[in-house]
Amino acid sequence: MEKQIATFKDYAIFMADKTSLMEIAQFVVRENYSHHLSSFTEKEVNEDIKSVLEEEEYLYDNKSHIYIARDAFGNIIGCIRSFHWDKHKTLPIEKIYGINPLNAIHQESKYSFWHIGRFAVAKDSGISTLTLFKRLMALAVKPIVEDKYSYMIAEIDSKLLKVMKVLGFGTRQIGKSIDYLTSETVPVYVPVREVLWASFPDMVNFARLHDYTFV
Repeated sequence: MEKQIATFKDYAIFMADKTSLMEIAQFVVRENYSHHLSSFTEKEVNEDIKSVLEEEEYLYDNKSHIYIARDAFGNIIGCIRSFHWDKHKTLPIEKIYGINPLNAIHQESKYSFWHIGRFAVAKDSGISTLTLFKRLMALAVKPIVEDKYSYMIAEIDSKLLKVMKVLGFGTRQIGKSIDYLTSETVPVYVPVREVLWASFPDMVNFARLHDYTFV
Protein backbone atom coordinates (compact mmCIF):
# COMPACT_ATOMS: atom_id res chain seq x y z
CA MET A 1 0.00 0.00 0.00
CA GLU A 2 1.27 3.48 -0.87
CA LYS A 3 0.71 6.72 1.04
CA GLN A 4 1.14 10.05 -0.75
CA ILE A 5 3.39 12.36 1.26
CA ALA A 6 4.30 15.18 -1.15
CA THR A 7 2.88 16.69 -4.33
CA PHE A 8 4.65 18.79 -6.93
CA LYS A 9 3.71 20.26 -10.29
CA ASP A 10 4.47 17.19 -12.39
CA TYR A 11 4.69 14.34 -9.88
CA ALA A 12 4.00 13.12 -6.37
CA ILE A 13 6.09 11.16 -3.88
CA PHE A 14 4.67 8.17 -2.03
CA MET A 15 5.84 6.15 0.94
CA ALA A 16 5.55 2.51 -0.10
CA ASP A 17 5.85 -0.93 1.45
CA LYS A 18 6.76 -4.50 0.54
CA THR A 19 3.98 -4.71 -2.06
CA SER A 20 5.94 -2.28 -4.26
CA LEU A 21 9.19 -4.26 -4.34
CA MET A 22 8.53 -5.96 -7.68
CA GLU A 23 7.76 -2.64 -9.38
CA ILE A 24 10.90 -1.11 -7.86
CA ALA A 25 13.07 -4.02 -8.98
CA GLN A 26 11.74 -3.75 -12.53
CA PHE A 27 12.19 0.03 -12.63
CA VAL A 28 15.70 0.07 -11.18
CA VAL A 29 17.01 -2.68 -13.44
CA ARG A 30 15.45 -1.35 -16.63
CA GLU A 31 16.66 2.19 -15.93
CA ASN A 32 20.18 0.92 -15.29
CA TYR A 33 20.19 -0.98 -18.58
CA SER A 34 18.74 2.02 -20.42
CA HIS A 35 21.33 4.41 -18.96
CA HIS A 36 24.42 2.27 -19.44
CA LEU A 37 23.94 -0.32 -22.20
CA SER A 38 23.02 0.01 -25.86
CA SER A 39 22.51 -3.71 -26.41
CA PHE A 40 21.04 -6.32 -24.08
CA THR A 41 18.58 -9.19 -24.02
CA GLU A 42 15.29 -9.51 -22.17
CA LYS A 43 16.67 -12.62 -20.49
CA GLU A 44 19.50 -10.60 -18.95
CA VAL A 45 17.06 -7.97 -17.72
CA ASN A 46 14.70 -10.53 -16.19
CA GLU A 47 17.52 -12.35 -14.44
CA ASP A 48 18.67 -9.12 -12.80
CA ILE A 49 15.10 -8.19 -11.86
CA LYS A 50 14.71 -11.56 -10.15
CA SER A 51 18.00 -11.10 -8.30
CA VAL A 52 17.15 -7.57 -7.12
CA LEU A 53 13.66 -8.60 -6.00
CA GLU A 54 14.96 -11.54 -3.99
CA GLU A 55 17.53 -9.33 -2.28
CA GLU A 56 14.98 -6.63 -1.42
CA GLU A 57 12.51 -9.18 -0.05
CA TYR A 58 15.28 -10.59 2.15
CA LEU A 59 16.32 -7.16 3.47
CA TYR A 60 12.84 -5.72 4.02
CA ASP A 61 11.62 -5.29 7.61
CA ASN A 62 9.64 -2.85 9.75
CA LYS A 63 12.51 -0.34 9.67
CA SER A 64 12.57 -0.14 5.89
CA HIS A 65 11.62 3.13 4.21
CA ILE A 66 10.67 3.04 0.53
CA TYR A 67 9.88 6.15 -1.50
CA ILE A 68 8.46 6.23 -5.01
CA ALA A 69 7.90 9.24 -7.27
CA ARG A 70 5.07 8.93 -9.80
CA ASP A 71 4.06 11.21 -12.64
CA ALA A 72 0.51 12.39 -13.32
CA PHE A 73 -0.24 9.12 -15.12
CA GLY A 74 0.90 6.97 -12.21
CA ASN A 75 4.14 5.90 -13.87
CA ILE A 76 7.11 5.46 -11.57
CA ILE A 77 9.81 8.03 -12.36
CA GLY A 78 12.06 7.63 -9.33
CA CYS A 79 12.63 5.59 -6.21
CA ILE A 80 14.94 5.07 -3.24
CA ARG A 81 15.05 2.73 -0.26
CA SER A 82 16.71 2.90 3.16
CA PHE A 83 16.66 0.49 6.08
CA HIS A 84 18.21 0.15 9.52
CA TRP A 85 20.62 -2.80 9.56
CA ASP A 86 20.10 -5.31 12.37
CA LYS A 87 23.81 -6.29 12.18
CA HIS A 88 22.85 -9.85 11.33
CA LYS A 89 21.49 -9.92 7.79
CA THR A 90 23.99 -10.10 4.95
CA LEU A 91 24.12 -6.65 3.38
CA PRO A 92 24.65 -6.05 -0.36
CA ILE A 93 28.03 -4.46 0.45
CA GLU A 94 29.12 -7.74 2.04
CA LYS A 95 27.52 -9.97 -0.58
CA ILE A 96 29.04 -8.06 -3.50
CA TYR A 97 32.34 -6.77 -2.07
CA GLY A 98 32.96 -9.02 0.93
CA ILE A 99 32.85 -5.99 3.27
CA ASN A 100 31.21 -6.27 6.69
CA PRO A 101 30.62 -2.78 8.18
CA LEU A 102 31.28 -4.05 11.69
CA ASN A 103 34.81 -4.97 10.66
CA ALA A 104 35.46 -2.18 8.18
CA ILE A 105 33.83 0.79 9.93
CA HIS A 106 32.85 0.41 13.58
CA GLN A 107 32.21 -2.40 16.07
CA GLU A 108 30.88 -0.49 19.10
CA SER A 109 27.28 -1.47 19.84
CA LYS A 110 26.04 2.13 20.13
CA TYR A 111 26.71 2.76 16.44
CA SER A 112 24.01 1.97 13.92
CA PHE A 113 24.08 1.52 10.16
CA TRP A 114 21.56 2.55 7.54
CA HIS A 115 21.75 1.11 4.05
CA ILE A 116 20.66 3.28 1.13
CA GLY A 117 19.87 1.56 -2.13
CA ARG A 118 17.68 1.13 -5.19
CA PHE A 119 17.98 4.76 -6.19
CA ALA A 120 16.94 5.44 -9.77
CA VAL A 121 15.40 8.27 -11.76
CA ALA A 122 13.71 7.83 -15.13
CA LYS A 123 15.98 8.78 -18.01
CA ASP A 124 13.32 10.47 -20.14
CA SER A 125 10.78 11.71 -17.59
CA GLY A 126 11.20 15.38 -18.43
CA ILE A 127 11.57 16.07 -14.70
CA SER A 128 14.67 17.73 -13.22
CA THR A 129 16.84 14.75 -12.29
CA LEU A 130 18.82 16.71 -9.71
CA THR A 131 15.75 18.11 -7.95
CA LEU A 132 14.07 14.71 -7.78
CA PHE A 133 17.31 13.14 -6.57
CA LYS A 134 17.60 15.68 -3.75
CA ARG A 135 13.99 15.20 -2.66
CA LEU A 136 14.22 11.43 -2.58
CA MET A 137 17.61 11.51 -0.87
CA ALA A 138 16.31 13.94 1.76
CA LEU A 139 13.67 11.44 2.79
CA ALA A 140 16.08 8.52 2.76
CA VAL A 141 18.77 10.13 4.91
CA LYS A 142 16.55 11.94 7.41
CA PRO A 143 16.54 9.13 10.01
CA ILE A 144 20.30 8.83 9.60
CA VAL A 145 21.11 12.45 10.34
CA GLU A 146 18.80 12.36 13.35
CA ASP A 147 20.91 9.59 14.93
CA LYS A 148 24.28 11.00 15.99
CA TYR A 149 25.78 7.51 16.23
CA SER A 150 24.87 6.35 12.75
CA TYR A 151 26.56 5.62 9.44
CA MET A 152 25.12 5.58 5.97
CA ILE A 153 26.37 2.72 3.79
CA ALA A 154 25.74 2.22 0.09
CA GLU A 155 26.95 0.90 -3.22
CA ILE A 156 26.85 3.89 -5.56
CA ASP A 157 27.23 4.41 -9.29
CA SER A 158 30.53 6.22 -9.84
CA LYS A 159 28.87 9.14 -11.67
CA LEU A 160 26.23 9.57 -8.99
CA LEU A 161 28.96 9.49 -6.37
CA LYS A 162 30.47 12.65 -7.88
CA VAL A 163 27.10 14.39 -7.58
CA MET A 164 26.76 13.36 -3.94
CA LYS A 165 30.18 14.78 -3.14
CA VAL A 166 29.22 18.10 -4.71
CA LEU A 167 26.06 18.13 -2.58
CA GLY A 168 28.12 17.77 0.58
CA PHE A 169 28.09 14.07 1.39
CA GLY A 170 31.46 13.20 2.92
CA THR A 171 31.56 9.77 1.31
CA ARG A 172 34.45 7.45 2.05
CA GLN A 173 35.30 4.60 -0.28
CA ILE A 174 35.92 1.29 1.50
CA GLY A 175 36.60 -1.04 -1.39
CA LYS A 176 37.41 -1.32 -5.07
CA SER A 177 34.68 -0.49 -7.55
CA ILE A 178 33.12 -3.27 -9.61
CA ASP A 179 30.59 -3.50 -12.43
CA TYR A 180 27.17 -4.11 -10.87
CA LEU A 181 23.84 -3.80 -12.68
CA THR A 182 25.60 -2.48 -15.80
CA SER A 183 27.65 0.34 -14.22
CA GLU A 184 30.81 0.95 -12.22
CA THR A 185 29.66 0.82 -8.61
CA VAL A 186 31.61 1.99 -5.56
CA PRO A 187 31.18 0.80 -1.94
CA VAL A 188 31.05 3.78 0.42
CA TYR A 189 30.06 4.89 3.88
CA VAL A 190 29.26 8.30 5.34
CA PRO A 191 29.55 9.23 9.04
CA VAL A 192 26.43 11.11 10.09
CA ARG A 193 28.45 14.24 10.87
CA GLU A 194 29.55 14.41 7.23
CA VAL A 195 26.08 14.48 5.70
CA LEU A 196 26.18 18.24 5.31
CA TRP A 197 22.59 19.42 5.25
CA ALA A 198 23.76 23.03 5.19
CA SER A 199 24.97 22.47 1.64
CA PHE A 200 21.42 22.05 0.37
CA PRO A 201 18.87 23.73 2.69
CA ASP A 202 15.96 22.96 0.37
CA MET A 203 16.48 19.29 1.26
CA VAL A 204 16.31 20.12 4.95
CA ASN A 205 13.07 22.05 4.66
CA PHE A 206 11.48 19.37 2.50
CA ALA A 207 12.44 16.55 4.87
CA ARG A 208 11.21 18.44 7.94
CA LEU A 209 7.73 18.54 6.46
CA HIS A 210 7.54 14.77 6.69
CA ASP A 211 8.48 13.92 10.27
CA TYR A 212 5.55 11.53 10.45
CA THR A 213 7.06 9.26 7.85
CA PHE A 214 9.79 8.03 10.18
CA VAL A 215 9.93 6.06 13.42
